[in-house]
This record gives sequence, structure tokens and C-alpha cells, in this order.
Amino acid sequence: MKKMLALVSLALGMSAPGAQAHGFWIMPSSTVLSATQFVTFDAATSTEPFQIDHRPLAIDGLVILAPDGSQMTPVNVLKGELRTVFDAKFDKKGTYRVELVRSGFRASWKDSDNKPKRFMGTAEALAKEVPADAKDLNISETESRLENYITLGKPSALKPSNKGLELVASTHPNDLVTGEPVELTFLVDGKPTADVEVAIVRGQIRYRNNPEEQSYKTDKNGKIKVTFDQAGMYWLDADFKDGHVSNKIAKERTLSYVLTLEVLPQ
Repeated sequence: MKKMLALVSLALGMSAPGAQAHGFWIMPSSTVLSATQFVTFDAATSTEPFQIDHRPLAIDGLVILAPDGSQMTPVNVLKGELRTVFDAKFDKKGTYRVELVRSGFRASWKDSDNKPKRFMGTAEALAKEVPADAKDLNISETESRLENYITLGKPSALKPSNKGLELVASTHPNDLVTGEPVELTFLVDGKPTADVEVAIVRGQIRYRNNPEEQSYKTDKNGKIKVTFDQAGMYWLDADFKDGHVSNKIAKERTLSYVLTLEVLPQ
């Protein structure tokens, strides 16, 4: 799981100097609803998609946007040793967006004793944390977006925020079925972008020998075409780097986008 291991999870805490690299995800108990009901979500970081084996995901800053643009607050939040669990009640017709957006700065360097050091946090905190004599200093800006979509009744249109890395799909994310090709367009700050690296993995890897990871790179129009051969929950991760930093202390900007998809049989 190269893509899963390569993700640096901001969810472990922006100030954690020793945060490990694991993939992060939120998985709902249902994505398509026919009547008003609660949905339970698991949120965690792990070595494999949807495998509860590492750390709970911090959901501070989680936003649930209703179809009418109003915001909901998760309830019954429980942070355990390996996962965070929360509920939300969906009672408005249309599509809800469950999103967790984080940004900050990541630095690595060696101290006066040549010991490696790392830091994650705001630009202001970074300036205080990194010593003036830091060696081999490398600073990058990071932005991550984690999304789920839940639809009650008929799906409603989805609009990007035009900030960071996002996805626009030719088929609504809650209308995916096996065997039908889907065109996915990846945007960076609202513009279709080439060379975005994308990985898609079906869940329940522990029950098969082949992880079946599908890897893609967007074309000049920011597009890839995907066909899901099997039903199930899928983890989608997209990554991109550029030089459009908000603070000149960083040399590059690292963008990540993670989406949980449910694909139903025909």
C-alpha cells in the first residue's frame, strides 16, 4: 500500500512533532438513505483503508453541510484508542457533504547534535519552534481535504470550494454502480490540473491476497476514467505538489484529497 503509507496524516495533530505517516479516512454506515435517519461514522488513521489498527482520527473542525447550505454538528462523539465514532441525523432531502479540511506547515531538520527533528503546525508556531542554527531545513505547506457524501432521497448538485485539491465527478458520488465508467476531474484551486496522482482501493484488503490498488495520473484536462468492477466501499486518495504557497517560509505546497465512495451492484 504505497499510497497509504506515503500520506502524512495531519489528523494526528498539527503540533505533534513525531506524527507517523498513515492514511486517514472516515467511513459511514450508509451513504444513500430513503428516509430520515441517523448515520454512524468511523474515523481513523491506518495502514490499510478502513482497517481499524492504528489511531483515532481527530475530528476537530469537522463540518457537515446540509443540502440547503446549513451546518450540522456531529453528536455522540466517542474517541477510542483506535478510532473516533460519531453520529449525525440526516433529515433534509438532497446530498450532504461531510468534510474535514486541515492546513499548516511541515518542517524537518537536524539539530546541533545531528538528530533529526520534525514539526507540524502554523507558520507562527513554526518560527518559534525551529532554531536559527537548524541544519538541512526543509519546510512545506500542507493542505488536506477529507470528504464523504450522504444523500437522502434524490441527489443534489455539488459545487467545489475552489480551494486546494478537489474532485468533480461526471456521475454523482452516491450514484456509483459496478460496470459503469465514471469520469473524475481533479481541480487545484478551482482549475482542472494535470499530473495529479490518484490511488483507488477497495476495502476489506485483509480478506484477499491482492490489495488491487488502482493507480492513475490525470491528463492535461485533469481527468481520469474509472470503472468499478466490484461493489463495496472504496478509498480514493489524490496527491499533488506545486509552488503556490501562502507563506514564503515554505518551498512547496503539498495537497491531498481523500474520499470514501460506496459502489453498489447493478
